[in-house]
Amino acid sequence: MLVLGIDPGIAITGYGLVSVDSTGSPKLSAFGVIDSTAVRETSSRLQFLFDQLSALLTEYQPTHAAIEKLFFQKNLKTVSAVSEARGVIRLCLAQAGLPLAEYTPNEVKLSVTSYGSAGKAQVQEMVRVLLCMDAIPRPDDAADALAVALCHIGMLNFYNRASDESQG
Repeated sequence: MLVLGIDPGIAITGYGLVSVDSTGSPKLSAFGVIDSTAVRETSSRLQFLFDQLSALLTEYQPTHAAIEKLFFQKNLKTVSAVSEARGVIRLCLAQAGLPLAEYTPNEVKLSVTSYGSAGKAQVQEMVRVLLCMDAIPRPDDAADALAVALCHIGMLNFYNRASDESQG
């Protein structure tokens, strides 16, 4: 199983790929960002995002995807732009036939740190520890995407155990 976690953004979208080994432990596969800050027009940024994400899907061929849900922001322009980016991401994943899960920032924090109000530094440190990394992943968008992937792996494990118990 290879899970793609995504932290959506119009200028910078973080991604993280985490696999699960035979013991059920998460293993880092790749992480980074899709950076469209050099592209000026919003429609061109969205096309760039689609193209780069499509290339990632082709290269790594994940089996699952999870994205962070948009949370309320005061800046409506930012909310609108991120919503457009999320739509492009959802379309790209749908065309690839990937099942998609969505988690709120608090659900991700709770899953990774056991505390839904954890700070960014706490989440990043737990990502580093859980993935046996030497340093906290940078930039922040990539670390957030890895946290989303870890959250989804935890949820899949929970659902699989619950299903096994109900059948046994």
